[in-house]
Amino acid sequence: LRLCVSGGAALPVEVMRRFEEKFGKPIYEGDGPTECSPVTCVNPINGKIKPGTVGLPVPRVEMKIMDEKGQELPPGEVGEIAVRGPNVMKGYWNLPDETRAVFRGKWFLTGDLGTRDEEGYFSIVDRKKDLLIVNGMNVYPRMIEEVLYRHEAVKEAAVVGEASALHGEIPIAYVALAEGSKATARDIRRWCCEHLGRHEAPKKIFIVPELPKNAAGKIVKRQLRKDGEIERGIDQSE
Repeated sequence: LRLCVSGGAALPVEVMRRFEEKFGKPIYEGDGPTECSPVTCVNPINGKIKPGTVGLPVPRVEMKIMDEKGQELPPGEVGEIAVRGPNVMKGYWNLPDETRAVFRGKWFLTGDLGTRDEEGYFSIVDRKKDLLIVNGMNVYPRMIEEVLYRHEAVKEAAVVGEASALHGEIPIAYVALAEGSKATARDIRRWCCEHLGRHEAPKKIFIVPELPKNAAGKIVKRQLRKDGEIERGIDQSE
């Protein structure tokens, strides 16, 4: 085993740590949507690896963090990751409206919220569509998942939102436990409350045998949302 690269979905820092501890090899995390052919950035193979980041733009590709008005944000501020380069698609086939919606000039809007640090490394905070608004405050499910993965009993975790008349939305966590673990939902919630703000800690935690995944191995959050709606008796016919 000479080289390990991760992409396609955010790699929790704790999972990276466990892998490197077991196999003795670093993981080079990168990212890029299908519309960008599909790599935009990666931690440099012969350079500095920053766990929790997706690295630096690959050659001939430009990236920046944009606000809602299309203005570039300074290092450390959260905004949408935009990409420009020869790898970016020309558009969606026969879908001109959808194409216009994801471009600002020649910059492609990835739908990922992220930051750039002073050294130019990019980090993905979450998918823009997954952002939760709890009591008027932004809550990023991925940040909650990072905390969940640090619990020794957690094998896999995913956080989604549930509508709340009182709070607007509340975070809900689905957790698959490590083999042999006897941790309870109460144990996991206590851990979250110790490491997260009150508005961030999941209000409900469901222990499940495994999390739904697609053919590429990505956790399918839309299935978790659908399962939650069925459980709450929300009509699925539409």
